[in-house]
Amino acid sequence: MLNRRQMLATTAAAAAVTLPGAAAPAAEAAKANALYETIMDEVMQMAPEFATSLGVDTGAKASYRFKLGARGLKARAEGTKLDASILKRLKAINRPALTGIDATNYDAVLYGAEQSADADTRFTNYGGLAGPYAINQLGGAYHDLPDFLDSQHPIETKDDADAFLARLAGFATALDEESEAVRHDVAAGVTPPDFVIAGTLKQMGNLRSPAADKAVMVASLVRRTTEKKIAGNWGADATKIVAEKVYPALDRQIALFESLKAKAVHDGGVWRLPKGDEYYAASLANQTTTNMSPAEVHKLGLEVVAECTAQIDAIMKANGLTKGTVGQRLRGMYEDKQKFVYPNTDEGKEKLIADLNVKVAEVQKRLPQYFATLPKAPVEIKRVPKYIESGAPGGYYQNATLDGKRPGAYYINLRDTAEQPSFTLPTLTYHEAIPGHHLQISIAQETDLPLIRRIGGYNAYVEGWALYAEQLAVEMGLYDNDPWGHIGQLHDAMFRGVRLVVDSGMHQMKWSREKALSYFTDTLGDPEGAAISEIERYCVWPGQACGYMVGKRTILKLRERAKTALGAKFDIKAFHDAVLKSGALPLDTLGKVIDSYIVTAKA
Repeated sequence: MLNRRQMLATTAAAAAVTLPGAAAPAAEAAKANALYETIMDEVMQMAPEFATSLGVDTGAKASYRFKLGARGLKARAEGTKLDASILKRLKAINRPALTGIDATNYDAVLYGAEQSADADTRFTNYGGLAGPYAINQLGGAYHDLPDFLDSQHPIETKDDADAFLARLAGFATALDEESEAVRHDVAAGVTPPDFVIAGTLKQMGNLRSPAADKAVMVASLVRRTTEKKIAGNWGADATKIVAEKVYPALDRQIALFESLKAKAVHDGGVWRLPKGDEYYAASLANQTTTNMSPAEVHKLGLEVVAECTAQIDAIMKANGLTKGTVGQRLRGMYEDKQKFVYPNTDEGKEKLIADLNVKVAEVQKRLPQYFATLPKAPVEIKRVPKYIESGAPGGYYQNATLDGKRPGAYYINLRDTAEQPSFTLPTLTYHEAIPGHHLQISIAQETDLPLIRRIGGYNAYVEGWALYAEQLAVEMGLYDNDPWGHIGQLHDAMFRGVRLVVDSGMHQMKWSREKALSYFTDTLGDPEGAAISEIERYCVWPGQACGYMVGKRTILKLRERAKTALGAKFDIKAFHDAVLKSGALPLDTLGKVIDSYIVTAKA
């Protein structure tokens, strides 16, 4: 929850409100809340772009807009020291004196702090529990900062443009600092596999290929200062920084990764790394907030695949698809370009996004039947930036700012429309936008808990909710006249089961990348390009893909528990409020919150 390195790259937000019967803040609660504010200030000092992502880099924090967080070994050591200090101060709080939501807040913050501090001491040669490699095809300054500068760093005034230039110069420093971290980790035996190196080099090359005056960062600054009529020689100033600082640092990083090819092996599992099995167990615990073993994860995945295969088979047969395995029939649907695939042209991609906006509007109308609380922030649908789309997943979400000035964004990868057939698009949209990530994260951000709870996320809760939202779309009747879309929903549920199988397969059972890829494509029918991106994602983000189904199943079990206990008193809107307004939590803590909700609802 309190992983500073993850905060540099993404924000998974959550919040809570006082549940019925919760005690008003007393002296110890006030003490805890004051500590949370201090912690957030300390975190944002180390990661000022995080403050920009949240839209709080104003007033006393206005100077943060001119800075980037440090990323080298010194920063890693300072982060370890801060994590230890945070944990010590949290443990000084008198937990028995806290009740209601104050106790829930404390338990959530402490859980994340303990995980971060533990990882700091056990895995000093790793990038962190967010992944073993400091730079890869899915993360690193080269990957994150250009889009951050373009889509999150605001430009409304001359000061904002000056801050952009300052951060652009800092981009070069960030590249060199991360290169230092990579050299340190590689010397300790933590080297990315060959295919990760190749994918990373490809994307670095995409970023480096334009002339300096045509770089994506320069184009962003020129476009936005022109739109805002901010006078200045911004294009020339930015070009000079890119040419003299950023590109040379990027060239050094490219040379470093070229040199790693000689040391790289093809095995993608972390079992081959120092303390690899121990690291994978810690990653699973971090990403699922459970004590599930790799064997239990693998078994659950096989069960999910079997369940979804049977359901898909029944719908296919009812609609005339009878020949071949379910995977082969799904592959046939992927290959039916006339029926399911948008033209792989700019016009086709624009039409795809327009149709997704129609889906969002359709589900928006139905939300009041299932939710008492709805987000105020709107959501936009955007393409994944072209220079990172080759390694990016099919879709992801970016939070709105806390001040409401920047809406939430659902990014969809349109490198090849054949990888995003129309039958898979509804469920992806419900997952990333509403009633999935955008609804959960925005509701969280719009409540009034301490900031650390409003922006702290647990993967199993956040992704579990989004996957639950995909199932909820079925219950809302969104597929009543769309059997192909329903197949897409079940395909994506099975996809999360496949993830459990291949993640544990590669990292614990020593599956090769090719064995994982074969199982993935044979089971799901997905095009190989999309499947490769997924498999290679799991290699650099161990355990992350396991949180989805574990979280979804937990939420569904808790809903059944509430239904059984409350009978006719059960209200789906009240249940959703209890889940969403309790904030992003470890799954065991979420269970306690739902138990409290049941007691209150009975009364």
